[in-house]
Amino acid sequence: MKTAVFMGIIFYSLTILIHFLIISRSIPFTWVNGGRSESFVEQLPISVINFVISIIGVVFTLIVGRIKLYKYNSGITVICWFFVVLWSFGFIQQLFGTPFEKMVCSIVLLLGVISHLRMAVEKKQR
Repeated sequence: MKTAVFMGIIFYSLTILIHFLIISRSIPFTWVNGGRSESFVEQLPISVINFVISIIGVVFTLIVGRIKLYKYNSGITVICWFFVVLWSFGFIQQLFGTPFEKMVCSIVLLLGVISHLRMAVEKKQR
């Protein structure tokens, strides 16, 4: 479980970093969202929302690490499976995106899929 939690934290940290770089205009907004955003103003709310979701994801991952180490919680497991499906769908979308999304974001999302899958299936440790 420790490895899954560590992978989850790395996943969310990289996601936060990517969106921070977009918000700070270090990465062009045309590199993300499949290149569909026509302006930075249009991309900004998407990146801010993803930034906030990623912060919540870090907190959730830390909670999962604590709870799953001590007892089984079916609600947490269901949420982990939800994230597995969500990040899997996002991974597939990235494969149809811009070159940056194909080469960078898809790998980051694959890390998210694997970490949440491990969090969902691993039993408590003693």
